[in-house]
Amino acid sequence: MSDPEPCRITDEDTEEQTDLTEESEDDELLKAEKTPHLQTEDALMQRDKKCLTCSQCGKSLASKKSLNEHMMIHTGEKPFTCTQCGKSFRLSFSFNEHMRIHTGEKPFTCTRCGKNFRRSSSLNEHMMIHTGEKTHRCDQCEKTFLRASGLKLHLRVHTKEKPYSCSECGKSFTKQPHLRRHQKIHTGVKEYVCYECVKTFITAIELKRHQRTHTGEKPYKCSHCDKRFSWLEILKKHERTHTGEKPYKCSHCDKRFSQLADLKTHERLHTGEKPYKCSYCDRRFNQLGTKNQHQRIHTGEKPFKCAQCGRSFRHLTHLNEHKRIHTGEKPFTCTECGKSFRLSSSFSIHMLIHTGEKTHRCDQCGKTFLRPSDLKRHLITHTKEKPYSCSECGKSFAHQPYLKLHQRIHTGVKEYVCFECGKTFIKAEHLKQHQRTHTGEKPYKCSHCDKRFGRLEHLKTHERLHTGEKPYSCDQCLERFTHSVQLKKHLKVHTGEKQHT
Repeated sequence: MSDPEPCRITDEDTEEQTDLTEESEDDELLKAEKTPHLQTEDALMQRDKKCLTCSQCGKSLASKKSLNEHMMIHTGEKPFTCTQCGKSFRLSFSFNEHMRIHTGEKPFTCTRCGKNFRRSSSLNEHMMIHTGEKTHRCDQCEKTFLRASGLKLHLRVHTKEKPYSCSECGKSFTKQPHLRRHQKIHTGVKEYVCYECVKTFITAIELKRHQRTHTGEKPYKCSHCDKRFSWLEILKKHERTHTGEKPYKCSHCDKRFSQLADLKTHERLHTGEKPYKCSYCDRRFNQLGTKNQHQRIHTGEKPFKCAQCGRSFRHLTHLNEHKRIHTGEKPFTCTECGKSFRLSSSFSIHMLIHTGEKTHRCDQCGKTFLRPSDLKRHLITHTKEKPYSCSECGKSFAHQPYLKLHQRIHTGVKEYVCFECGKTFIKAEHLKQHQRTHTGEKPYKCSHCDKRFGRLEHLKTHERLHTGEKPYSCDQCLERFTHSVQLKKHLKVHTGEKQHT
């Protein structure tokens, strides 16, 4: 280090001035204000002579001690190291403040409300709540602030300015403390320790929130109902369900949102931004949750397991829908005909029967459909295509749901349970048919007589007695039959197979 030069007092103070130096200088100014008779021209000249200048940046310091502390900014020296987490500091003052994070000590107490603080500066800021008038007004939104610095920070909300950038990943922030907190993600420093479970956290607020899981404390109460919350932001979100407030407006359209996260997700529909990339393929997503769900296709992970039958699912919504098979719950009811459904998708499809026009026509047979997907599924009956094959036995199916149903024969999964007798079934339709043996329900009535049936296929077979229809034809002699069992019995005549009497 080169010898200090004589001081040249300047009007500007640099941002690197330490808290300790600022406090000592403030103390000197305060003493000077209390003893104005000492502030003669000779006294000021004498004070100037004592000032020292940094040879690196030209900054003026009041004492050699202050200069030595300041020089550590240039040398990078941090002689005070925390034995708890290894973090180092330039100043003993900063080190002592930091140690209170580990000890939990909060020596500065508000005389008005009894709240305690780790730092004197935090207490001073807090006292303005009791004593200070908010004289600094934002000309954009009329919000007022206790200090000019608070207004300056607030204005960046309107200007979208983010002057502090992370050197590791380039992410930008409005406030420097937010950048510092973010940088701990890269360094891995977690200096805040929970003494209940020894879990560590990057920020003090994260520790404070976590500690409420041990204490059960819920300090934030809704002003509209008796519900209480551990976190202030969750309370604010909740209260919007009462007020209907939607403070977040889309910058591309007039749509408004009650949650900031919902706004950000919505705006990506306009920008086309998809910031979340799958780790296994090139697909990108506009929501982190959607990406995580997609990745389970690659990993095969199915974290949501049914406690009733052991079946696992990739998505929680799928598990909740599946549980209705066991409970029998059908929450979606048609207001037109009263029919209820287990799935909202099934309900939506059903509603097209009442409201929708069948505009999708098959060019093979003229049959019309409500949706293009229904037409596509129907066309397979003409092409005889069966693209879905069972990996166990090779049997092919025209539709994927049919394959899934078939595969349960191999897996033995019977997730549909009768609560009357405990019998299980592979298909929901099989359970429904079985339940009619308990209820005696016969929903299918013959259009020619008053006879009723529990199964649709039994009704169709019966009605052939009235119509004389014989849909089953022998390919050997062209004789026709009303029932498939009659045809099978007849075919043995041609094959020579002995019939069992």
